[in-house]
Amino acid sequence: MLDPDDVVHLRRGGTSLLLDLGDVVPAIAHWGEDLGAAPDETLRSLAVASRLQRVSGGLDQTARLGVLTTGASGWLGTPSLEGHRDGRDISALFTLDRVETSAHAAALEFTDAEMQLSARVELSVGASGLVRTRITVRNDGDTDYTVQALQPTLPLPWDATEILDTTGRHLRERSAQRHELTFGTHLRESRRGRPGADATLLLAAGVPGFGFERGRVHGIHLAWSGNARTFAERTPTGEAFLGAGELYLPGEIRLAPGEQIASPEVLGSWGDGLDDLAARFHDEWRARTEHPRRPRPITLNTWEAVYFDHRLPKLIALADAAAEIGVERYVLDDGWFRHRRDDTAGLGDWYVDDTVWPEGLHPLADHVVAKGMEFGLWFEPEMVNPDSDLARSHPDWLLHGRAQLPPSARQQQVLNLAHPEAYAYILEVISAILAEYPISYIKWDHNRDLVDAASGPGGAGQVHAQTLAVYRLIDELKAAHPGLEIESCASGGARVDLGILGRTDRIWTSDCLDPVERLENQRYTALVVPPEMMGMHLTTPHVHSTGRTVSLTLSGAVALFGHFGIEWDVTTLSDTDAAVVGDWVALAKRVRPLVATGRVVNVDVADPGLDVRGVVAADAASALFTIAQTQTLISSPAGRVRMPGLDPDRTYRVRVATPGGIVQTPAQSPLVWAHHDTVLTGRQLALVGVRPPVQNPQQATVIEITAA
Repeated sequence: MLDPDDVVHLRRGGTSLLLDLGDVVPAIAHWGEDLGAAPDETLRSLAVASRLQRVSGGLDQTARLGVLTTGASGWLGTPSLEGHRDGRDISALFTLDRVETSAHAAALEFTDAEMQLSARVELSVGASGLVRTRITVRNDGDTDYTVQALQPTLPLPWDATEILDTTGRHLRERSAQRHELTFGTHLRESRRGRPGADATLLLAAGVPGFGFERGRVHGIHLAWSGNARTFAERTPTGEAFLGAGELYLPGEIRLAPGEQIASPEVLGSWGDGLDDLAARFHDEWRARTEHPRRPRPITLNTWEAVYFDHRLPKLIALADAAAEIGVERYVLDDGWFRHRRDDTAGLGDWYVDDTVWPEGLHPLADHVVAKGMEFGLWFEPEMVNPDSDLARSHPDWLLHGRAQLPPSARQQQVLNLAHPEAYAYILEVISAILAEYPISYIKWDHNRDLVDAASGPGGAGQVHAQTLAVYRLIDELKAAHPGLEIESCASGGARVDLGILGRTDRIWTSDCLDPVERLENQRYTALVVPPEMMGMHLTTPHVHSTGRTVSLTLSGAVALFGHFGIEWDVTTLSDTDAAVVGDWVALAKRVRPLVATGRVVNVDVADPGLDVRGVVAADAASALFTIAQTQTLISSPAGRVRMPGLDPDRTYRVRVATPGGIVQTPAQSPLVWAHHDTVLTGRQLALVGVRPPVQNPQQATVIEITAA
């Protein structure tokens, strides 16, 4: 029998999670700062000190936020589980039967004998201090049980009263928004069959005014690539918490006797500032055995260079120019397969179009490989054009809930990969292409939301099954083709989550390559995603997505702190511009080990026209910072900018490393420190800083810092 004073203290990576097992419903008494090697007596007292009193006008026992809360316990907030048996047996009330613990994890086993259900709540703390939790529920009865909601929660400190999340659209994903966490529920839902461009990657709550450098903040991420709901809640009983789970379509999860379902993992991080919170995600993800280890190849993608105009001489010339400036991976984008002359036809017919490629892709692929580059290819495996041989032959393979098809997007529909024959076909045709050509990389696109996503007229919802089928397809392809890398692209950045990034090697962060727009997008994407897994490319001076004209220096600086690449017809470059692009490529190659292992730093600056960010080496021996200017500043010259994150007692040499040097007009005097052997301590850089160069809008400077 469990002791009513039992507690479990999970402690790792600067994080403590204290489980109180003695209350009516087991609860998390603390999640956040490390409590140290506290005596058991004090931990038990801390747990008891967090229990609630009965209050006038309330239930005789005030219900507390537990690890598995339901309405039958008296909990009046959002429950962990909602379900029923054909409209009956709606009341679940679980009893804790068993607790399994290890050094850094706990699993709590529950049963509800009356409702014939059992559940398992898992909690763990990773080496970086990142918390993972999920709930599994099993139907122990002899009739079907429908699960409506299954959503783990993590508690918030009571002073976490400001929310940060993100929203957006195609070409402007992950735009930040903040507001007060008031009493009630702040709910974010994605019903797009994927996270969507408007989804929040992270839901965070902290002390008012928390920034990137300081201010305690807690946040959660749902590692799932289908429909989702994420929420922050504050109750009149003094409870505040974050929660998330899969959003199930009506009747989508119907457990037969003996069947079970697990929620997606909810990952929780906290920190003194958002950079501290983000570092836990990055460290945890980088520690995985499947994390990409080799230097991220400099990638050229052909889309904005040629679009659908696939002509071998042009593509060969593009490969030659790419190799000349140091590109290591060449990716042929959309347009290579049967019937695909524009975006209205051909999706699903994954055979090389012999009217465009009479010798197949061999002449191009062989030429690319002969130039010392890897060859990559674009696919959109989950999609189909109604104008395709596939759709005409197998109309029953398309997702739809009525006799007519759902509204189209980009002239396409969604292939039901939960259909065994459709799945087998896609696996077969992609495998055949991979077997025939030296393909080391797939750009895996997903250009529309899932609308009315059912198995056919009158059929059941398929988003859950579709998401699992996509995971399985990627896993099978990678297992059969060791070394194959896959990029998750979804109308740009509309499927960015750690569910898909648990099995792919990078994301395409956004279809918008405008560096001014990318600054915010990349900053908030990196709250969860390690920078080396974020595709960041140089763009044409005249940006296709916004029409803005931008400088190569700004474009290069913004692309530097990620998986660097190029989205440009580099055959059009002058010799001078090609040399400058080559210098940026060389710099990206030199700093990519730092980008892939270092700690991201975002400086909280006073002037909204300045953006200061960097990466500091894990051993604090070096760092790279960029100072980007997006608009004119009220002060000129600008005030000093700080560069924190280094060893405060170490001495560093600070120099400008921008390819081509500082852009300077005759009206300006030289930036004195840039022409001086500037040596500063880490403490001086963090607290005082240096004067940035005088810059016009859309200019940037790269600063390299090395231990002296």
